[in-house]
Amino acid sequence: MKMRSASHALPVLLLYNLNATWPAEDIAESVSAARILRTALQAEGHPVTELCLEDNDLAALLAPYSPEEYIVFNWCEEIPGIQHSFDLIAHTLEELGYTFTGAGSDALAFSQDKRLVKQRLTERAIQTPAWQIFTSTDSDGWHRYPAIVKPALEHCSYGVTREAVVWTAEQLARRVDYVLESFHQPALVEEFIDGRELHVSVLGNGHLHVLPAAEMDFSAFANLEDRLCSYESKFDPRSEPYSLIKLRLPAALSAREEKLLEKIALASYRAVGCRDYARLDIRLQEGRFYILDINPNADLSPDTSLALAAELAGLSYGRLGSLLVNLAALRHPLFAVHVREDKRIHPTLTTSPALEMQA
Repeated sequence: MKMRSASHALPVLLLYNLNATWPAEDIAESVSAARILRTALQAEGHPVTELCLEDNDLAALLAPYSPEEYIVFNWCEEIPGIQHSFDLIAHTLEELGYTFTGAGSDALAFSQDKRLVKQRLTERAIQTPAWQIFTSTDSDGWHRYPAIVKPALEHCSYGVTREAVVWTAEQLARRVDYVLESFHQPALVEEFIDGRELHVSVLGNGHLHVLPAAEMDFSAFANLEDRLCSYESKFDPRSEPYSLIKLRLPAALSAREEKLLEKIALASYRAVGCRDYARLDIRLQEGRFYILDINPNADLSPDTSLALAAELAGLSYGRLGSLLVNLAALRHPLFAVHVREDKRIHPTLTTSPALEMQA
């Protein structure tokens, strides 16, 4: 194949998924988001081909495109009809020999299981709320209230509502039973940290860069049960939490807090094996930061905290996407050398040593 001399010209397969069972407005929103990202990448010089996965045959969708000639921008949430399958997408890409953005299949599978993540954080002495896994409604041994009860294998706050916050053993047992019966998986019970919630994004591999922290402002709510990022607060524009929780960027932090936050964010990113980018959900209470969740391949839509924090740090939406493509290209058997040699990738990077892409 004819190599292109500038890494800006790296060809991209923009891979995303749709599911026929989704509401029409969700389908339209996903298509629109893909178009916005495609346009942003094209503005940075990347030839972009959109690939929409609408069935379970990812290999067939990719078959016309040689792994040697493209970087896959992996924006797939799941294989349609197969729950908890975002690690399977990465695994399929790996099996077929494609180089792609974001975390590999092992890290994605690991991060899916909150039990494993909690164990890893605990083993590495990274502060996280006290926790316990329940496979029955027997709540003996748990004495920390208020607590919050979550499905152990879900993300995007699925299963998290104000009713997930409990104050007594009786409420705990009822909510655990709800999770067991509704989600058919263990329940993760955590001490509820009633503090400031920060969303912290990290970019890079080896040399890492922590973007400005975004704060989810819960000041509109007097009740503790409402001071959380629930499923409806993220995905239901008609809900009160969606409209009343405000994003503050950058979060107001002291120099000492910023230093501590960066330390725990980097340690957590490495602990889970994140790659290229991730978002971490963290709470601050009485001077201590607690890791709530780690999101490899976090949502990159233009209105998300990650994209907005990157813009604040000097990376436009297109440049953020292009940076991720170039980070992935360093793993490509043919493109890697051209990315290393091309110093024009992102002028912004020259003022941010932590973001420099090195061999």
